[in-house]
Amino acid sequence: MKHQHLIQQTSDLRRRWTAVLRALPTASRDWATSDGLVWMHLFKTVAAALLALGIAMLLDLQQPRTAMTTVFVLMQPFSGMVLAKSFYRIIGTAAGAIAALVLGAVFVQQPELYMLALSCWIGGCIAAALRYRHFRWYGFVLAGYTAALIGVPTVTDPNNLFLAALTRAAEVAVGIACSSAVSALIAPRSSSVALQRTLRNRYLDFTAFAAQVLGGKVERDVFEERFADLVDGIVGFEATRAFAAFEDPGVRTRSQRLARLNSEFMDVCARLHALNQLLKRLKANGLTPVVDTIAPYFEELSALLVRRNEQNSGASHATRAAVELRIFQVTLPRRVRQARGPLEASVPQLLADFDTSTELLYRFVDEFIRYAETSASIEQHTPVKEWPVVRYVSKTNGLVVGLTFLRSVVVMGIVAWFWIETDWPSGGLAFIGAAIMCALSSTAPDASKMTLQIAIGTVFATVVAYLFTCYVYPNIDGFPLLCVTLAPVLAFGAFIAMRPGISGYGVGFSVFFCLLAGPDNVVSYQPDLLINNGVALVAAMLVASLVLAVIFPAQMPWLIGKIKGSLRSQVVLACKGELGGLNQYFQSSTHDLMAQLRVLLKNRSRQHSDALRWMLVTLEVGHAVIDLRNEAAHATYVEGLHPRWSACLEEMSADIAELFERPERRGLDRVLTSLRETTAIAQGVLDTVPADGERHHDLQRMLGSLRFIRTALLDKDAPFNMR
Repeated sequence: MKHQHLIQQTSDLRRRWTAVLRALPTASRDWATSDGLVWMHLFKTVAAALLALGIAMLLDLQQPRTAMTTVFVLMQPFSGMVLAKSFYRIIGTAAGAIAALVLGAVFVQQPELYMLALSCWIGGCIAAALRYRHFRWYGFVLAGYTAALIGVPTVTDPNNLFLAALTRAAEVAVGIACSSAVSALIAPRSSSVALQRTLRNRYLDFTAFAAQVLGGKVERDVFEERFADLVDGIVGFEATRAFAAFEDPGVRTRSQRLARLNSEFMDVCARLHALNQLLKRLKANGLTPVVDTIAPYFEELSALLVRRNEQNSGASHATRAAVELRIFQVTLPRRVRQARGPLEASVPQLLADFDTSTELLYRFVDEFIRYAETSASIEQHTPVKEWPVVRYVSKTNGLVVGLTFLRSVVVMGIVAWFWIETDWPSGGLAFIGAAIMCALSSTAPDASKMTLQIAIGTVFATVVAYLFTCYVYPNIDGFPLLCVTLAPVLAFGAFIAMRPGISGYGVGFSVFFCLLAGPDNVVSYQPDLLINNGVALVAAMLVASLVLAVIFPAQMPWLIGKIKGSLRSQVVLACKGELGGLNQYFQSSTHDLMAQLRVLLKNRSRQHSDALRWMLVTLEVGHAVIDLRNEAAHATYVEGLHPRWSACLEEMSADIAELFERPERRGLDRVLTSLRETTAIAQGVLDTVPADGERHHDLQRMLGSLRFIRTALLDKDAPFNMR
């Protein structure tokens, strides 16, 4: 019995080990795609930093620590990110060096004017960085604080300014070269592969979401939340496309097609929102006959999208979906005419709502087909007809840019004034720290909080730097041992910098440990100077945090109101802008403004909900106005059939623009009156043209846009109806 029990235990143990061994490949893959990527990034960051330090020492540069610091600022998970940041860092460093030379020559031996001019230059660069975001932001930021890094240490010795500029450029170049080489050569992560995966996942997720919306299975709050996530994805895609182009020639050659894909995605998202809003309004207004008549088409389209997702077979998915949607689109007009007859006989007063619904459905299918075909051509690398150039336009409120400039100048002015008045030996480093803080926090959701985190990280960096200066550096000999002692500290800082929510601590620790105690060819053992420098940096950061929190907080209600005003002004653009490329400009700048609001506002807050509803109604009305203006520009013959057509259309557009500039009940009433008059003219002209002709279809499309604008303005959830 005991022998049998032992055999059973052995058999059970063998089965367990077999199961463990079989699971190892799967577990290894899971680890490699999650925690393994983190450890690889840490290894590459530390390796690049130590390589830059060694090369700078070998070249006998003045401050090898600058090369090491450059690596920590540059390193990103994807090689395309590093190359993009390197490109803009070179440009920014060159511009900053030139600015330092010019300012030093103009304001020689005039410290007050020199610091004022330098503060204005840095503030202007930070403001421009906020206006031109993504990796262009980095170039402007570098142009600002590089001037401080070069100019401030030599402000009392202008004869060495030119040499300092050349030395700084050489040290930065070493850091750029090392970070780029390590990122591209050691286990590189391709940005283009990540971009391709993002495109496929976005297509599949949106298809599933659209199927749920068409099936009436999405509540309003859920829809708004999902739609806000789509906005973030649209804006983030442009940044990904930009840095992937630095890495992959294939992405560069398809850059215009990728831009068009993002534009088509914005169009189909806006049309899906319009369909969802229309269905909601039809149900809320009790128009059951219309809902029952159009429901089969929505359900059929929803089932088609669901079936395509369930039968996903990689690259062919979008192609097959486009083919099936094209068949659905071709048969839709005939089926709509057949369903329209019984409705016309029973409740003719509801025909307008029915026509608006079917027209919107047809436009959604048409835009989804274009989006699916472009997705397929990119994934399968097939040639397609190239359409006119599509550009993504980023837009920032001018007051936000001006406020960023002002608060940066105020922070640096306070620190510079204290330095000049007290002749503080470490005041120059305090000014440099203030400049870096204003730059790094310019796009942070909570700039004060981020600055405070970096300050705390700098405190720990100062303590560790003191320990290294007093106890580590004197007891080691040779570069290999130096690398062994530095690697754990550098890896710790890089690891914390990768953690969401606490990344500021890691940034402060990594960057300022290198600046304070990064080894040079001739190490200076001056603990008192190190402590003074650490205190100066922390003091400057605390001043910056206080100013950002108390004097110029980004969450000021009036500032949020101004950004929402810029968002509403997009409808003014839709009403009055030139039609050429207007739709792409309107869509991209509207999504960009909303993404900025989402960064500033807390999710699920009342302000966030209000801003999101303004964005949704802006997209609804603006998109419909652009559709109407395009149709009217095509159907120029309508003016000959009714002399008041053009005048009414212009008056209506002007009234809509004024309503969104000043949302008031009186303005809403004026718009509704203009809409009624314009709709009556269009309906009268429609009755005079032959049925089923091209002109008949043109007028039906214009009437659909007019009616949709009216329903959007009358929606009880529209923000100007909730005041």
